[in-house]
Amino acid sequence: MEDDLVGNLFTLGKACLYFLPSFIALGRGLRNCITIVVVNLALGWTVIGWGVALFWSLKRGQSERVA
Repeated sequence: MEDDLVGNLFTLGKACLYFLPSFIALGRGLRNCITIVVVNLALGWTVIGWGVALFWSLKRGQSERVA
C-alpha cells in the first residue's frame, strides 16, 4: 500500500513537471497559451519540444493578460 502511494506521488510529480510550460503559460494568461499547451502536449515528450514550450512560456515581451 505504501509503495502504491509513493508510486502515485512520483507519477503525479512527473506529470506536473511535464506540463510545467503549460501551467506557466496559463498562469501568466499569455495570448498564445493554447498554442503552448498544444506544443507541450504534442512535442513535450521530446526534450527539444519541452524546452521550446518552456522557453516560449517564460519569454518576456509577450502580450499578457488577454482582455
